[in-house]
Amino acid sequence: MAHLANVNGVSDTLLKFPTIQRIPRILKTNGVVCNGTDESQQVQITRRVAIGLASSSIPLLANSINNVSLAQDNAYWTTDLLRIPPVHNNIANEKTGTRSFLKKGVYIADIGTKGRTYRIKKYAFDLLAMADLIRPDTLNYVRKYLRLKSTFMYYDFDSLISAAPVNDKQPLTDLANRLFNNFEQLEDAAKMQNLSQTESYYKDTTVLLQEVMNRMA
Repeated sequence: MAHLANVNGVSDTLLKFPTIQRIPRILKTNGVVCNGTDESQQVQITRRVAIGLASSSIPLLANSINNVSLAQDNAYWTTDLLRIPPVHNNIANEKTGTRSFLKKGVYIADIGTKGRTYRIKKYAFDLLAMADLIRPDTLNYVRKYLRLKSTFMYYDFDSLISAAPVNDKQPLTDLANRLFNNFEQLEDAAKMQNLSQTESYYKDTTVLLQEVMNRMA
């Protein structure tokens, strides 16, 4: 009887899903018809029946999950690829027209001028703390960390230059270009697993990062 109650509990739970048709409470086992209302005629249902009831709900639940995951853009999420933000100022590499360290597939949140200023300062501080990471067996992580932080700084600098007063645009552009030229050299040295060059370029990077933090103060 306890076993039958547990099975009925499983089936009742599954029957709460609207896509599952209700299973009759009259079961036929070994040619004997069992009515759930008459305890004297109930036959103990095997574990195989209970497992069958539970497994039959898996495809239905999977379809329900897929329907949610395939939902179109409704202003809360998007099913499209993340687009690269446009660049409006002259901070790209003059030869390539872009920057080698830029990381794709990164969402750049629009947090306003003050927010971008704070983020540039914070990421400059984070890169200043990267000195302990520069070791012979960790240069790959140095490159990945640099690319992530510098990608945000690149697009934030572009937005700040666009919003800056006319007299501040060129000084900010010059600072950004000096910083990003150095980032490209540092990233290339880390990619080539050249420890001595990485340490040399990083030493120059710390000077530029400190200048950036002073500017964003």
